[in-house]
Amino acid sequence: MDSEVEDKRGPSAAATVHTSNGHIQSDHQDQLTAPSFEKDAAAAIVSDHPIVLDKAVARRVQRKIDWFLIPIMWFGYGLVYYDKAILGSAVLFGMTGDLQLRVVVDPSTTPPKTSTQRLSWATSMFYFGMLVGLYPLTFLLQRFNMGRVLCGVVIIWGLICMLTATVTSWQGLFAQRFFLGFVESIIPTGFMCIVSGYYTQEEQALRQSWWFSSTGAWTIIGGALNYGFAQITGGSLKRWQYIYLLAGALTIGFGCVCFWIPNSAVDAWFLTEEERVVAVERLRKGQTGVRCQMLKMEQLREALLDIKIWLVFFMMAAAYTVNGAVSGFGPLIVSTFGYTTLESILLQFPLGAIVFIFVLLTGYLSSRIRNICLILLILCCLPVIAGCIMIWKSDWYLHAPTPVAGYTIIGFFGPVVFLIINIGMANVAGATKKSFTAAAIFLAYCMGNIVGPQLIKTQTLDRHYPELWLGLIIWYASLILSQNLSFSLLVHLVPPSPYYTQSPCELSGTYLPNSYCIVIVLAVILYLHLKRENQKRDTLLLDEAERDKMAFRDLTDKQNPYFRYVL
Repeated sequence: MDSEVEDKRGPSAAATVHTSNGHIQSDHQDQLTAPSFEKDAAAAIVSDHPIVLDKAVARRVQRKIDWFLIPIMWFGYGLVYYDKAILGSAVLFGMTGDLQLRVVVDPSTTPPKTSTQRLSWATSMFYFGMLVGLYPLTFLLQRFNMGRVLCGVVIIWGLICMLTATVTSWQGLFAQRFFLGFVESIIPTGFMCIVSGYYTQEEQALRQSWWFSSTGAWTIIGGALNYGFAQITGGSLKRWQYIYLLAGALTIGFGCVCFWIPNSAVDAWFLTEEERVVAVERLRKGQTGVRCQMLKMEQLREALLDIKIWLVFFMMAAAYTVNGAVSGFGPLIVSTFGYTTLESILLQFPLGAIVFIFVLLTGYLSSRIRNICLILLILCCLPVIAGCIMIWKSDWYLHAPTPVAGYTIIGFFGPVVFLIINIGMANVAGATKKSFTAAAIFLAYCMGNIVGPQLIKTQTLDRHYPELWLGLIIWYASLILSQNLSFSLLVHLVPPSPYYTQSPCELSGTYLPNSYCIVIVLAVILYLHLKRENQKRDTLLLDEAERDKMAFRDLTDKQNPYFRYVL
């Protein structure tokens, strides 16, 4: 079926792009730029002049992108979460004894007092590996073919996961966890960059929520699988070894699928030639670009001095401390409420449901209501704090309902983290800067996950793990003053935009008094900062005719005065 896309360049230069059977004929084809690592890939198939898109064609292209990318990312990130969370179930299946992860520290008591610090460090070693791998693998993904790089790294990840079944000591588990974290670091940053390269700013929130919701779904799916493994009573392997063999096999299969992920919308094989043009042209208005494979040092310098990236970084570090404890110790914590191994696994389901439902709900609301992301983020912080207090201060008698309810509602950390990811990625442009931001967000993610497990000490079980729950609450509060001071310092370091005459010191108007929650305080500061930036840009006298020319020049959000921030 023929469709028509009109090139909108004014009466003197107007042209029509007729498409038939997926082929494009255009009188300005010679204006297109040859592919280059230095330029945005979009320049190879669209010119500086916009084309008016047929809405039906645009919707069809969007649906095709959704149906190809979202299931892959949903399954892939679900594996990431399942892979690191199964440690919590494995310890209930005998791993602590088999690998000497639990040590007796006081044999004079009845029962003997033990320590699980080795288990805490095994959990944290995964994130140390992620810390090391984040930036090199993220920039490797930007520089080379995305599908080929993902395929190779993910298959290695699957092999390392399967090799967990061969580990015979806690030292070996430490090494395995480190390298597992190293290779898995490529997935979340890669997915964040994929969404920002295929979808408009308005569409990103919903799409980011679709793949990130797999954390909740795979809490349930993984729990169901682990419940099944708990029924194994024979065989030559331990039950926890079967879990890792399955996870590794699924991951290798996923790695093979990654081979077919295209480099960008420009060469998306699942779209026709006409649809690729539409897929790229859809992104022109948002000014976020598609993909550039050249690393640009000026964009790195700008990212390092960008206050909003630092605000997002600290928000992520604070928010994800909860996950570090829940993913590694969730079933173990629930078992202390008097539940059996199987019951502790099943009680992960409500928490997973909270994450799944509210990640999708906040994503939907963010896509429907303008500038609501940071407001939703603040609201979702409150149940997390309430849940920590409920667990800490309630009575832990046999099958006590209050701590279990508190444990369930801390699942609201899921939508908090998703909203931080969305607000971070939707508000940067420039390929290198986007890669840096994605890696910075998950660098903070690693920091939070390293801190979380260290707050659980079995010696304090009789006092309800006070370091954990008090630590989580204080973590949200104790850094407020230092972060506000950091904010004031960074305000004076941020170079002024070449489009503004105002001093960056004027941003100090967004400095807020201390509050009880660092995430909430930083979210308010970020909201005011982005709103002020948009107001400044709205006062500029800009030539709208130039907007379309700047969309695919791999400019950063600060370099491009037409860019607008999402709140």
